[in-house]
Amino acid sequence: MTTFLPGRRLEDDGNVLIHYKGGARGVLYTSQISIGEENNLRIRIYGEKGALEWHQENPNYLYVRYLDKPAETYTRGSDYLDTAAVENTRIPTGHPEGFIEAFANIYRRAGNTIATLLEGKKPSALDLDFPTVQDGAIGVFFIHKTVESGKKHGWVNAAYKPPL
Repeated sequence: MTTFLPGRRLEDDGNVLIHYKGGARGVLYTSQISIGEENNLRIRIYGEKGALEWHQENPNYLYVRYLDKPAETYTRGSDYLDTAAVENTRIPTGHPEGFIEAFANIYRRAGNTIATLLEGKKPSALDLDFPTVQDGAIGVFFIHKTVESGKKHGWVNAAYKPPL
């Protein structure tokens, strides 16, 4: 965690090395000083047999790369996608969809779950696909541990244990 610009109340650049349970490793890079990047959120996942890549500024595409065959590009709104992906698509393929629609999907799922529970029924797994208060608590915990690690200049144990 570093503050490069004088007068900033919070750090403006951070790099986090993550060790996940089970042995996976991760890198989280966040910066307010990367010129020209705007909100260029990118998620990349690498595995033994392939990789996934998604860009928030170009959210209609998921890039899949394989070790032993040609790369594929999955397009939002296509019929070949999983039911959950199709259900969360609001407009036809070829039209940009993103930030606002993502929140609309969260609200719709939460609303469907509340309505189903009020009817005395069990919500579907798809309707339960929204962030909870517990998910928020885990996120805040992660941020606190990241700040702690930055001040310590070293590793911290960030195993989350939910409160009673």
